[in-house]
Amino acid sequence: MKNKEHNSTGTSKDGRQKTTFSGNIGYVLAVAGSAVGLGNIWRFPYLAAKYGGGIFLLVYLILMLTFGYAMIVSETAIGRMTGKSPVGAFSSFGEQKWLKAGGWINAVIPMLILPYYSVIGGWVVRYCVEYLKGDASEAAGDTFFGGFISDSLVSEICFAVFVLAVFFVIIAGVKNGIEAVSKIIMPLLILLAVITAAYSVTRPGALEGVKYFLVPNFRDFSIMTVVAAMGQMFYSLSLAMGILITYGSYLKKDSDIERNTTRVEWFDTGIAILAGLMIIPAVFAFTGGDIKTLKAGPSLMFITLPKVFDSMGFGNLIGSVFFIMVLFAALTSAISLFETCTATISEELGLKRTLSSVIVLTVSLLLGTASVFGYGIWSFVKIFGMQILDFFDFLTNSLMMPISAFFICLLVIKVIGFDGIEKEVRLSSQFRRQPMYYVVTKYIAPFFLLIILASSLANTLGLITI
Repeated sequence: MKNKEHNSTGTSKDGRQKTTFSGNIGYVLAVAGSAVGLGNIWRFPYLAAKYGGGIFLLVYLILMLTFGYAMIVSETAIGRMTGKSPVGAFSSFGEQKWLKAGGWINAVIPMLILPYYSVIGGWVVRYCVEYLKGDASEAAGDTFFGGFISDSLVSEICFAVFVLAVFFVIIAGVKNGIEAVSKIIMPLLILLAVITAAYSVTRPGALEGVKYFLVPNFRDFSIMTVVAAMGQMFYSLSLAMGILITYGSYLKKDSDIERNTTRVEWFDTGIAILAGLMIIPAVFAFTGGDIKTLKAGPSLMFITLPKVFDSMGFGNLIGSVFFIMVLFAALTSAISLFETCTATISEELGLKRTLSSVIVLTVSLLLGTASVFGYGIWSFVKIFGMQILDFFDFLTNSLMMPISAFFICLLVIKVIGFDGIEKEVRLSSQFRRQPMYYVVTKYIAPFFLLIILASSLANTLGLITI
């Protein structure tokens, strides 16, 4: 259907005027910005390396086009039909306790993720500064990362700079803040990703890394490949965090939900593939094909890659481009998390947007500082044997998000009904994938969500290793 531009205000079900995106492009870039974050840049490449390279990529693509599509459509349609953020959206369909619980789980997740995510964003700020100063060798030092994060004062300053930058975008509003920044940052991010990937794949010895990442080897397939790909999809597409419901509430009725969803899918996957082509071939070239180095997890980006850049020609330049790109990705995702928290507080407490943003900033500074200190002066504090930041990551990604997604499936199946979702989507879309949406949402998604939850708990208890 043809999209028409309107003024930047719309009306929610309760009659209140509500800010909206100016059009489809603004919405797609904002949601793509939310999806394209640290999960794409460092988490996707090391999981791909750990679980079979090309076969992991193939499984991820299949899941993204089925499960991911169904979740994006569900959350966006719920947001648009209610015009509310998660708590209000769930409560719009009844007063049952489980509905309110589902709404609050969706709302609390970004409130817990934003602080520790901003801490990691602060780490990226520090690396940007080092590379822009021309200190590639310093950043590649064996003790640089550990020394930096254990220095609570420096780490706190970098964290505060990052979260304040996000705060100023949020108080500017949906159209003048989120949408405007996304329209600038996303094209730049894609350009930088293409440049870095092109440089990486042309290094001597990098071709073997390209083959490992892109060519599926079915002998490397296991059930954990599916579990890991599913978990990454949640992290990467910003599913079950209340973000898509909130952004959906800013959509006009003539915005094509299905077409926008397809665009987001390919934006997200394209950046993830570019990230793999940036990192895996470069590490292959640097190590001679040592898969163990690629499986290093979070340290891959902050310890291994600086060593790779330092070994290259133009190491300072490539390192600067890479970490600026990572910073852009981190900012766009943090903006969506901050916006969801702000919208929830504004709606539920009846506060103005600016005051709600200040409350979110205050909570983020407090919880984020705890995560910063967890690697420094509070390093002796452990929660279930985990550092404070690691505990928040486990709580949100491994436990709360699968539960949140399960509530969304229940809301669609038991309360709204597939007819209700279809009616909302067809206001602006042909809904070509409706049969697949029905099967995935009713039968496949709940089953896989229970598997993710069970495997995460088993991994934490040491029963399996993911």
